[in-house]
Amino acid sequence: MRTQRRRRALSALLLTALAVLGLTASAQAKLTGEFTRFANCPYTNAKAIKCIYSVTNSGEVVLGSKTVPIVNPVVLQGAYAEPVEEKEGAEFYPFLAATNGITLSKVPQPVPGGLAGIVNCKAISEPFLRFSCELTFENGITGLNSTLELAKPATDIRISENNLAGEIGTALQMPVKFHLENPFLGSSCYVGSSSNPITWKLTTGTTKPPLPNTPITGTGGEGEFLEGFKILKLNNAKLVDNSWAAPGVSGCGGFLVELLLNPIINSASGLPAAAGRNTAILKNTIYQSAAVTVKKNNEENP
Repeated sequence: MRTQRRRRALSALLLTALAVLGLTASAQAKLTGEFTRFANCPYTNAKAIKCIYSVTNSGEVVLGSKTVPIVNPVVLQGAYAEPVEEKEGAEFYPFLAATNGITLSKVPQPVPGGLAGIVNCKAISEPFLRFSCELTFENGITGLNSTLELAKPATDIRISENNLAGEIGTALQMPVKFHLENPFLGSSCYVGSSSNPITWKLTTGTTKPPLPNTPITGTGGEGEFLEGFKILKLNNAKLVDNSWAAPGVSGCGGFLVELLLNPIINSASGLPAAAGRNTAILKNTIYQSAAVTVKKNNEENP
């Protein structure tokens, strides 16, 4: 009798162990090969139709009178859903945020000339502000970074596959802002905001900017298939826009101080800058795959 009880107990333990192992294997399912780029794509979301992972490897942003080269790669990742609107003769797909919350990576880009390129301490008339500026310079903290950030939720991003491939019209519309980072400027110094975003309408075609800018041309890049034609890779894609306007800075130096500092930075940087005086050139490598295909790769690799 005891032997039967032991056998039943052992059988129950074995079944429990197998169940746990099964659950563990399912929980540890993972993407493999080139599919690992889509780890933060919401491919389990029923609305997702395609995963996207786009790396801006180089390029530049002209903001007012300042040019900032893109020297550190920036990643845009997530997915997009069924088209929700049509304009310019093309369908536009709404974006779905990356599962890790980092749809657009916040990567600082060094501003040539640093803080000295936009702030002359001796030109500041307010004593305390001038002293703080000089103290920052004396400590050698003159580096200045510009970090591109989303100004609104990821769902405000729009993509047109037809325009991207056809090299016409808007391929990627994105609301952005720039965070100017230096200890002297505080933590809230921005060009653009959630309530007043900069709207990029990037194209792989040719722009039609107002003067003084002149047309520039992007490209959809060269296509390459990976993982047995399951992933499309676009090499040397270039998305451009030189028709956007930029507001003046806000929040520089913190409460009250910004009333004195913002005008100084605006004057030195040519801000606010009307449409036709700013430029974005993004040189990208873009990866795309159907969401169901990414999901299947995950399920097949416990």
